[in-house]
Amino acid sequence: MAEDRTRHRLVVSGVVQGVGFRPFVYALASKLGLSGSVGNNSSGVTIEVEGPAAVLTEFRQRLPTDAPSLARIDAVSVETVPVVGGTGFEIMESRAGAGRTLVSPDIATCEECLAELRDPADRRYRHPFISCTNCGPRFTIVTDLPYDRPATTMASLPLCTPCAGEYADPTNRRFHAQTVACPDCGPTLTLRRPGQPEMTGREAMSEARRLLSGGAIVAVKGLGGYHLACDAADQTAVSVLRKRKDRGDKPFAIMVADEETAAAVAFLTDADRRLLADPRRPVVLLPRRPDGPLTLAPDVAPDSPDLGIMLPYTPIHRLLFGLAGDPPGPRVLVMTSGNLSGEPIVTDDAEAVRRLAPLADTWLSHDRRIHVPCDDSVLRIVDHDQLPVRRSRGYAPLPVALPMKVLPALAVGSDLKNTFCVGDGRYAWLSGHIGDMDDLATLQAFDIARDHLEKVTGVLPDIVIADRHPGYRSTAWARSHAGNRELIMVQHHHAHLASVMAENGHLGDERVIGFAFDGTGYGDDRAMWGGEIMIADYRGYERAGHLRYTPLPGGDAGVRNPCRMALSHLRAAGQGWDPRLPSVAACGDTERSVLSRQLEIGLNTVPTSSMGRLFDAVSSLAGVCHRIAYEAEAAMRFEGIARAAVDQTTDGYEFTIGSGGEMIIADPAPVIAAVAADVTAGTPPELIASRFHLAVAEMMIMIAEQLRAATGIDTVALSGGVFLNVLLTRLAADRLHDRGFRVLRHHLVPPSDAGIALGQLVIGSAVSTKERSAPCA
Repeated sequence: MAEDRTRHRLVVSGVVQGVGFRPFVYALASKLGLSGSVGNNSSGVTIEVEGPAAVLTEFRQRLPTDAPSLARIDAVSVETVPVVGGTGFEIMESRAGAGRTLVSPDIATCEECLAELRDPADRRYRHPFISCTNCGPRFTIVTDLPYDRPATTMASLPLCTPCAGEYADPTNRRFHAQTVACPDCGPTLTLRRPGQPEMTGREAMSEARRLLSGGAIVAVKGLGGYHLACDAADQTAVSVLRKRKDRGDKPFAIMVADEETAAAVAFLTDADRRLLADPRRPVVLLPRRPDGPLTLAPDVAPDSPDLGIMLPYTPIHRLLFGLAGDPPGPRVLVMTSGNLSGEPIVTDDAEAVRRLAPLADTWLSHDRRIHVPCDDSVLRIVDHDQLPVRRSRGYAPLPVALPMKVLPALAVGSDLKNTFCVGDGRYAWLSGHIGDMDDLATLQAFDIARDHLEKVTGVLPDIVIADRHPGYRSTAWARSHAGNRELIMVQHHHAHLASVMAENGHLGDERVIGFAFDGTGYGDDRAMWGGEIMIADYRGYERAGHLRYTPLPGGDAGVRNPCRMALSHLRAAGQGWDPRLPSVAACGDTERSVLSRQLEIGLNTVPTSSMGRLFDAVSSLAGVCHRIAYEAEAAMRFEGIARAAVDQTTDGYEFTIGSGGEMIIADPAPVIAAVAADVTAGTPPELIASRFHLAVAEMMIMIAEQLRAATGIDTVALSGGVFLNVLLTRLAADRLHDRGFRVLRHHLVPPSDAGIALGQLVIGSAVSTKERSAPCA
């Protein structure tokens, strides 16, 4: 009887589209004997469900607890509506309209699909595009909302009869899976080689494996763009790829067939193993195993203490390693972004043939279009917790929940390792990795990704926020595209600190003691900051201290040549250029003469307080790295050798902590003098490196305690690219905790410039003059 029944309308928001949520609701309602419907709209998922009140209560309780593993329910609103009767439950056609839902990231192939991929009796045996509601592409193929096949790049591939049957069958794992496909309805794999006929399907994959085993470099189309792949054990192939790509000595990421192979080339903790096998499949930075049972080509990661390792995350990757019965092939593949150094990753097939022609010998592609580029994510483990180095595929566009409401805004990020951010209300969405904003192709990729992210989030920015650096291309873009919108400029290191505050849920009215350590950032006094100690909240900051200024000779040339920065620090510390010091010997007579003149008269030099440049200088002084081929190379190699000695090192060097008026000055002069003395005395570089790391950590403790005594603040925030250094982060955080400080560290967004847009966003909203419809906190 109608009077014994109740009907509820539920609106579910969160990550509830493209993750099997509607089939789950259908199955749950049917099992409980409820009638009604479920459908996607631009706000999420709307459910109308009717039945006895007690059963409706059970339905509401099981909705969040039994939801698919990829779903994330943020809110469920419930209202009672008139009873309409009926006995069936159905999935409705999706509806467009105002509102917002959250799009799922791309997810690695699930175990059920992998079992089908390996099963000769299954109709999807060896199908390179096998997926279901629990896995496969999402973010990179979505063109609009709500998420349904017509709003993806699968729209041009009509379903065959068997696939259409699975899609419509509520009991099937592919019920309303928008990426459902098979060998009969596509997509189709194609192998192209100059002067050779095209190959498709299994023949194409078999030939790609053969070519990789023979030393070829293959451009492989993945989820978010092309990779360049080769056998990581083949020194000739790796060396050729490095030379063609203009890679310098920057390490290549590698893909291994399985966890056992990863353990053969790197040391793995339990936390590392879990992160490697995570459905998001990031590249995980792991300490390399020098004496392992599997040998990689030396050019995979020259002089690097770590390897960037990932497991296969698409069926194409799995098939490249081969299935049972296939001829033996490579166990480890170099899998690096398909681009020249500094350019954005290639996504378009025609562009891949043109742009990758100087790099690849052959192309393994397919006809599923990539709508938006999304490079691989890179993470590492620090004290059993995740530290993002690059937050992209598998993580974008999942939002960061904010501790306060923000106005609709776009923050354009920095010029290096660019990501941007849009936000509204209690959410901020960061883009995938864009790249360095020094290339027209990167600027075009920025525009495409920005338009896409605004569309899938529904954010219409009223505010545009950028870095204060007058020379940044991202800042120039913001100025030229702000239009009538409010334009806000944010100081670089303040944004770093606001980023780590926001991701940790730090409230807006509480100040922190912030250490913002990086390579460079534009300072209020036009110097290059980078060793900053601030008292900050979201609305403002006070520069409480910094590393003592030292001349940076030659700008970028000084950055690329740590030996020059070492000589600058020696002179600033009152130390001579002793030819026995490796950094002095690394600079030839002419270079030293020019450098001496530069420092004497201040020609083409700028004062810098950068902690990153200090790491470079000491790395060179210790003889570790004098010229860099990629950003932070000297510091990374210096950290690598320090790890082995730090637990046996009890005596670190000492900074002088003084003051310049009301400013705390951390003077590295005694550190530089002690390092020089140790080097000339023959002290091993690893001991010098560990003593230096201890010195920086202890300097931070001394300043934090001094500021706590003066302000009463006991929360410390750590941000900036220097805190990608796992050893320093652990040493500083452990000592701060021991002294009773609350420590805010990054675990959701990178501490480097790749995460700075989040800080820009929350600062910009906090200081905006725009009227607010609701309180900001």
